[in-house]
Amino acid sequence: MNSFLRDGFAVIPDVLDQDECVALDGAVSALGTGTPGTRNLLTHDWCCALAARVRAHPDVAAAIPDDFIAVQCTYFEKSRDQNWLVPVHQDLSIPVRERVEHPALRGWSEKEGGLFVQPPLEVLEQLVALRVHLDPCLEQDGPLQFVPASHTLGKIAAERAAAIKRAGPVVTCTLAPGGVLMMRPLALHASSKATGTSRRRVLHFVFGPRTLPYGLRWPHL
Repeated sequence: MNSFLRDGFAVIPDVLDQDECVALDGAVSALGTGTPGTRNLLTHDWCCALAARVRAHPDVAAAIPDDFIAVQCTYFEKSRDQNWLVPVHQDLSIPVRERVEHPALRGWSEKEGGLFVQPPLEVLEQLVALRVHLDPCLEQDGPLQFVPASHTLGKIAAERAAAIKRAGPVVTCTLAPGGVLMMRPLALHASSKATGTSRRRVLHFVFGPRTLPYGLRWPHL
């Protein structure tokens, strides 16, 4: 918890056991997306159950307020065949049910039929993301790289974010299957292309307050 508060990220090993990872392998394979990722997984019962299961871990529970709920889950699959590089950035958009006109709401977009918006800083500062790893994520698998304590700097323009990363330090987070990477979406993070032959499959959950300002609503409420 101390490292999460200080740095904006923390690795929690062995949150899920081998049998749980095998069961998730079946659930993810059944998605049959044929793409490097997909959103809106909270419509699946197994995904909602996983959110509750991971949240119950003592190290995770200490970081997420009791009244927070799972608001999004995205599946990512990176491999040598499905490969990409992610420049250093912050996660600034959240999913919402409908559009609300207000000058504090910017960057409206649509992804996979869902509506997204960039809310004010005070909303983003509260969010907690949990990345559940189904496979080993080593140096050659395109793990996330973080700039420690960058979540305390507010919203950061792209040019400044790149300069901050160059100045360092930068921490690479490797994980074993069943491990969870807990992070603030505002923490500067990036990932390189995979160079090995394995897969890096991740279920990326976002937890936030049940009630949003300006009349915004989460998609599933």
